[in-house]
Order: sequence, then C-alpha cells, then structure tokens
Amino acid sequence: MLRLAQTCDAVAATTKKLEKTALVATYLRSLPVSEASIAAIFLSGRPFPAYQEASLQIGGALLWRVISDLSGKSELELTEIYRKHGDAGSVAAEALPERRESGLSLAAVHSVFSEIASARGPAAKGALLRALLERATPVEAKYIVKIISGDLRIGLKESLVEEAIARAFETPLDQVKRANMLLGDLGETLRLASAGKLADARFRLFHPIDFMLASPVESSEEALSYFENASVEDKYDGIRAQTHISQGEVRGEVRIFSRTRDEITESFPELPAALASLPKDAILDGEIVAWNSTSASNSGGTGRALPFSTLQQRLGRKKVSVKLMRDVPIAYVVFDVLYADGELLLDRPLRDRARILDELMMPTETSATAHLGTDAFVRPVEQSSAASTQPSQALLAFAVPDSPTATVLRAPVANARSVEDLETLFTAARERGNEGLVIKDPDSLYTPGRRGKSWLKMKRELATLDVVVTAVEYGHGKRIGVLSDYTFAVWDDERLVNIGKAYSGLTDVEIAEMTQWFLGHKISEQGLRLEVEPKIVLEVAFNNMMRSARHESGYALRFPRIVRLRSDKLPEDADTIETVKEIFEQQHHG
Repeated sequence: MLRLAQTCDAVAATTKKLEKTALVATYLRSLPVSEASIAAIFLSGRPFPAYQEASLQIGGALLWRVISDLSGKSELELTEIYRKHGDAGSVAAEALPERRESGLSLAAVHSVFSEIASARGPAAKGALLRALLERATPVEAKYIVKIISGDLRIGLKESLVEEAIARAFETPLDQVKRANMLLGDLGETLRLASAGKLADARFRLFHPIDFMLASPVESSEEALSYFENASVEDKYDGIRAQTHISQGEVRGEVRIFSRTRDEITESFPELPAALASLPKDAILDGEIVAWNSTSASNSGGTGRALPFSTLQQRLGRKKVSVKLMRDVPIAYVVFDVLYADGELLLDRPLRDRARILDELMMPTETSATAHLGTDAFVRPVEQSSAASTQPSQALLAFAVPDSPTATVLRAPVANARSVEDLETLFTAARERGNEGLVIKDPDSLYTPGRRGKSWLKMKRELATLDVVVTAVEYGHGKRIGVLSDYTFAVWDDERLVNIGKAYSGLTDVEIAEMTQWFLGHKISEQGLRLEVEPKIVLEVAFNNMMRSARHESGYALRFPRIVRLRSDKLPEDADTIETVKEIFEQQHHG
C-alpha cells in the first residue's frame, strides 16, 4: 500500500499526462499480477470493480469522525487543515500520527474494504475503518481515505489507468478499453492484458455500459452541417435509463440503470414486469418519463410526456406505493438497442440497430401486449418522413396484476433532409411538451461515454449549467432550520471553482430531504455555513453572466435559480469553465 501511495503522490506532482501514465505503468509492471489487479482498481479511485454491487457506504461525517478521533486534534484544527488542502485524505495525511513502518498490503486493504461493505451500521463500519487507519502510515491513510471518498484528486482518470495497462503489458489501447467496457473490471482487464488474452473478454449482462451522449447545437443549420439525412427523435424531459433483460435461468429478470450506472429498478417497480415479456435477452437504451395516457385521444397517439418535476416524485425511493404509481404513471421510451439475442450491437450502425429494435418490440400473438394494429409501429429510420409532425409509435402496454400498468414505447423516429424539415419537427416536439430534438447520424456506431457529433441535441432555452454543490447555508424566515442556500461550482481542470449561489427552485419537501443529506455529508462547519462533499449536481438557470472577482471561477451568474436536482448525473458530469466562457462570449459578443 505504501508504494501505491508514493506512486499516487508522484502522479499528483506532474501535470503531464504522459508522465502520469508512465509512472503508473512502471508501478503496475513491477507488481505480481494478483497485486497489480487490485492496484489498478484503487488507482481508478474505486474500492471495488465497477461491475460489482458492493458499496462501502461510508459518508463524509463518519470519515471525519474517525480521523478526528485518531488524530486527537480539535474541530478547529482539523477545519484549518481542510481549508489548506480541500479534501479529507490530505487532512488524514497531516493530522494522523506518524508510524515508522507499514505492514499494509494491497490485499489486506482490499480485504478490509470487503468487510466494511458487508458490515451493517455506522458503528461497525467505523470500527473497521478505525482499525485500518491505525495500521496505516499517514501517506497510506491519505489514499485509503481518498479511495473511500471515490476521488483520488491526482489528475488520474480511469482512461489514464487503461493507457497505463496498455503500456505496461504492450497491448493495444483500444483492446484494453473494450475489455474494460465489457467487463467493468480494471483488475480483470489487467489480468487478461498480462496474459495476452484481452480478446477473451466477454460482455456481462447486468453490468451497465456507459451511455452514448449527444452534443448541443444552436440551430438546424449547425446540426445538418455535421451529416445529412438525419434520424430525428423528440428530446424528452426525463431520465436516461438502460434496461437489461434476461430470458436465461431466471426468465424475465430485468434491471434498470441510470446514467450514473446506479441501479434504479426499485424506483420503477412496474417497469420490469412490462419488459419481462420481450422475446430475447436485450439491453435497451431510452428515457423514463412521467406519462399522461389520457391525452392519447387528443394527441392521436398513445399519450404524452409530463414535465420532469412530476417524475421527480418517483426518484430515489426505495419503496414506491401503488398510490404513487397511479398518481405518477411512467413510460419507458426506447430509442436504441445495445445487445440482443447474444450479440453486442455497439459496432453496428444506427440504421441496423433501429431495424433490430423494431423487430424486437413488434408484438407477437403470444406476447401480453395491447395490440394497436400494424400501423402503430414505427417504420425503419431510412423510410420515415418529416412530413408527419406526430410520428407513429410502437407500444407495449403490459398488464401487471394488482398494480398500475407501465407503458413501453418505441421512440417515434422521423427523417430530416433539410433545415425546413428540422424546424417543422422542432416546433411539433415543443407543442407536444418535449424539450426539443435529438438528431442522429443513421451511420453512427454506439460509442459509450463519448459526446461526439454523431448525436446532437437542440433545445433552445434559457442558459443553464450543471453544477456541483460545494457549500450550503441555513435559510431565513420560513426556512430557518433547513439548509436552503446552495453555493455551487464548475470544473476547472481537476478542481471545482465556485460560480454562484442560489436558494430558489426546489420544493419544501426537496429542501428538507437535501438538508438531511447535507448534514450527513458535511466536511466542516462555520456558523450557519457548511462545506459539504461535492457530490450533488444541480441544473441552474440564469438570465446573464458577468465577470466577477467574487468567485474563484472569475464569473458570476445573474439571477440564478435551481431548475432541478440532477440525481442522474455524477459530479464529474458537471459543466466546465470552458463551457462558462463559451456562454459568456455568446451572451456578450454574439
């Protein structure tokens, strides 16, 4: 463990990516494969492989309490150390007592992590963590805490660890990346690379694949400058969801994953039953939306999506009552298929995947569907026309005994060859209450985790940013006693820089729930203000942007307000200072 910590310090000391990669590659190559596989996982900032469901469930408050107890320092002293370094790992390195020798192996740390994940309750977890840190030197404790927190903060992303594995074992980087994508396990990827067997990597069903992302465009003209003969879908105001469906040993097993690759099946208990009758193993990509089926007769289709604020009532719940399912019905709008009947489809063009998806979702005489007739199903992408502003929809509406019914839709698809086509479709999408359009190249492959120019999104709305909450304050008036004033930040390379503060936009219920979360994840407290773990993502809107010396970012937002909590996004998904600069230039010079 000491050598891993020393390597991490060396990686943090350089800003050059090639040097970081070389340091990690040299370190991995020097270890036995069994240890190198653990090191690779730790270097990605995780205690366990991505595909595993194990979680340490150690929050910032528990970490802080253990470090405080072991250091013997006062709250004021620890807060001063935190202000100097900005993370709990560095606090541990400075505050914990020196130890002459280290007896901690990587395997021993991994073993304790497994014990912590299995332990029940903060007392048991805290005792195991305390015993582990008591055996560690300060520099080891620094990186143990950082791994627990999920962020090494040394400028070493998972992609650089992949590059280091490729370099250490002289294997092609694209093979390393693909194996890791399929397995969700950097340790197993390293073992295969060391043996020259990366081609043996096989996809794991129920291990979520990174989502392909769309890039924003400002106009129809810009969209069609990237490709012609576009495939066009409505952009829905819901949450992205990847569903894995197995017809194997456990027939009809279905699990749902969010864009952060967290499992969210429990928030939508009626949806697995709706998908279980699909005829083949499959992985579907789509959007979960709150759904109003009563509008079907008025819209000429099967209903329409409701605002995201309606869907929010369903998010993050471990138990969803039948009443809530009835009050907030959902639909799963499917627009892509990544895997079907034993074949991974990522390297097939969109037009092929669309055809496979059409066939997969076509009802049969034996499927428990509400059959809408042969004209109800979307035509292949290349045959659709922009002439209709209400494209046809494929529908699977499965009956779930004694509970509300989930709706599963094949996303309506149209074809656009001109600016006029896109404008017509955009106007129609907005009239249906949707955000705008997603415009896709029919020849595009599915590229997980990438935001290229093959998929585009056109929304045209007031400027918004996805930001990370860094500090919170107690409110005033009716909000005394709750944390309602949020300071938020964007990314400037590897660090978060504050750009604004907002206190409006969330409901009283949301503020109360977030107050409990922030109290359990505070890092330090100064009077009415708490610095908190940077894990909550918000979407904020604003009227304008100004240069300002008040915030670290150098910018300030005019009249910022919270649009919504983005529980579907990780902190690293938040916007960057480059995006801020682009918006500023557009607003002041465009």
